[in-house]
Amino acid sequence: MTAFKPTRVPVIPQLGEKVTEDALYWRSYKSPVQIKEFGAVTKIHFSPLSPHNYAVTASTRVQIFGPNSHEPLRSFSRFKGSAYSGSFRADGRLLVAGSDEGLVRLFDVGGRVALRQFTGHSKSVRVTSFLSDGFRIVSGSDDLSSRVWDVSTAQEVAALGEHSDYIRALATSSRNPDVFITGSYDHTLRVWDARLERCVMKMEHGQPVEGVLLYPSEGLLVSTGGQHVKVWDLLKGGQQLVSLKNHHKTVTCVCLSTHSNRLLTGSLDRHVKVYSSSYKVVHTFDYEASVLSLAVAPDDGIVAVGMTNGVLSLRHRKPSEEQEVDGRKRRGPSYRMFVKGRNYTPKQDDFVVRKSLKHHLKKHDRLLKSFKVSEALDSALEAWRRSNSPEVCVAVLIELERRGTLRNAVAGREEESITPLLNFLLRFITDPRFSRILLSVAHVVVDVYQQVVSQSPVMERLLQRLLECLGREIDYQQELLQVLGILDTLFASATPAAGVTTLAPPPPSAEPPLQLS
Repeated sequence: MTAFKPTRVPVIPQLGEKVTEDALYWRSYKSPVQIKEFGAVTKIHFSPLSPHNYAVTASTRVQIFGPNSHEPLRSFSRFKGSAYSGSFRADGRLLVAGSDEGLVRLFDVGGRVALRQFTGHSKSVRVTSFLSDGFRIVSGSDDLSSRVWDVSTAQEVAALGEHSDYIRALATSSRNPDVFITGSYDHTLRVWDARLERCVMKMEHGQPVEGVLLYPSEGLLVSTGGQHVKVWDLLKGGQQLVSLKNHHKTVTCVCLSTHSNRLLTGSLDRHVKVYSSSYKVVHTFDYEASVLSLAVAPDDGIVAVGMTNGVLSLRHRKPSEEQEVDGRKRRGPSYRMFVKGRNYTPKQDDFVVRKSLKHHLKKHDRLLKSFKVSEALDSALEAWRRSNSPEVCVAVLIELERRGTLRNAVAGREEESITPLLNFLLRFITDPRFSRILLSVAHVVVDVYQQVVSQSPVMERLLQRLLECLGREIDYQQELLQVLGILDTLFASATPAAGVTTLAPPPPSAEPPLQLS
């Protein structure tokens, strides 16, 4: 007896989907791991040194997590108000953070008590960072000033106060220890020189600035605010190069991936967008709440996102096939390992043990095997399958048509059981991938139920919508054929016929023109 063959579901390409290298790269991250914090996560910062621990600032504490740990390794919670902008030094040993009290605190990553406390700001300190020399700290506050502090003496080195509104963004130069950039709610970006103690360059963003990012080459500066992401050329005096508007709510944060050199932005619209080097969106991450902070590990191993609902979301990169062991790369199993022994031919004296393979049939295939065609169609038309895998429904309809039992599967249904089929036809009958079989199914439905349509208002309404849908599709096809005919005529008239020579215009006469008196 021949074994039952499962329904063959064809692989149908997704319309409009283009798989690129960037899409494959960013899809290689695992499903997000979520960690609940005590409040909105306002800042995430990775340590530059391996193993790349990261500091999470939320509510009244700054916590340090390991790359693979879901519990904090260290917690700094001696803040009377909210903590802000916990940032590592380049060697990963010190951490600085601002607070609602107007204080700037310096912590040893291995300890718990603040090593230094810098006083001078009169309002909340929202942004802090180390300058590239590691011996000075810069801070920005709601008192409209930014200040530079000396780590060893805990004294103020410079106070800069040219902004006219809150300072909410800060970036420091990695090449020049005296240069840093601030962004403010007064819609401006300012480049400061600590030696001159004044602003040396000013740029107008146009909206309150929420984040700034300086490229490693330090020739380009990125600012975010409102719905715009703007790129500035510092080598040309702060000239604006690009203005992007891919978010539909305020863009709150920006960061740069190290290996792939891609720009990432997070927004209150719950999306994180990835831009290519030409500033085109190549991938989008969706989250369940508004995004406040965003960071990518230096090795691109983790994408960390902080949200307004107090959730820290971590996406870990899947390990590659080549794993590094003891400083050497170890390859994964080769193809020969999996096919080993498959082509072995038993000898005459060998005792061969055969194990029959058990085929696990899906629900609709089990029903088709039992000749329960109506139940098989119901199984294929389940709500989640209609939305996510329409090709399975179409494959079952093709199999029913091949068996000649399509009319039997459609007939004898009540209003509740015929409605899913009509909704499926309404949604996909104009799809060129499925239109051939679905038109046949529509003909069968009309033939079977044309006598009882008037008795069911729901079925009558659905069939009327189906008729209108087909009418619109016919009109579209006719318009497209007319456009095609017009294009063919234009192309034919623009191309000279074979064997026809085009006469050149006669040369201008040398005689003077006649003058009429």
